[in-house]
Amino acid sequence: MLIDFVDSRGIPIEVEISGGVIHKGILTDAGLDIIVLYDGRTDSYLYIPFVHVQRIKETILDEEYTSYTPPSEQPIETDVISFRKSLTIAKGLFVKVNVTGNKYIHGYITNIMNDYFVFHSPVYKTMFISMNHVKWLIPYPPNTIPYSLNKENLPLGPISAPLARSFDEQLKRLENQLVIIDGGENTEKIGLLQKIRNNKMILITAEGETVCRNLEHIKTIQLP
Repeated sequence: MLIDFVDSRGIPIEVEISGGVIHKGILTDAGLDIIVLYDGRTDSYLYIPFVHVQRIKETILDEEYTSYTPPSEQPIETDVISFRKSLTIAKGLFVKVNVTGNKYIHGYITNIMNDYFVFHSPVYKTMFISMNHVKWLIPYPPNTIPYSLNKENLPLGPISAPLARSFDEQLKRLENQLVIIDGGENTEKIGLLQKIRNNKMILITAEGETVCRNLEHIKTIQLP
């Protein structure tokens, strides 16, 4: 039965994620706070935190979803899987992370803290990503190099500056600096981080407007 995910490994399922996104594939693993789905269309594994799962049901997969057989070994191998353990094992692997819609961030996890992790993206450079907003994570095959870059262009060492244990405390360390929120989706998400207080952020935009944001809804943050 689907109520017991451990005994349901190997069955075809349909998963609805927050935002109305649908994934189909073979359930290959599950823990208390995560499920692992194999998508035969793309020959890839999706690690999906259960907090964003709206519903799961058994389904019949079309041929496009069964074009590949799941490999005997998963890219993230562990006896007892969890979201945090998956992130830990994924350190150093080239992965793509989804935090909103169909937009992916490609790069490497370098540090894992209490409720966020540090991510090095060849495009966006160092980013701080809230664990609460990760919809799913997909590891690339071993030895995949992003954008066919030379390894000299991929500094993957842990960040040198001291890191705070929590996301809000890390954001406090960025006060009085220019920041980009959620990839700069709009101009009100780029500006001077003036203050973090009472779970709120005060941001001054390029036009000099003061914008107050709820920290609970900030997915990623980076320095320009």
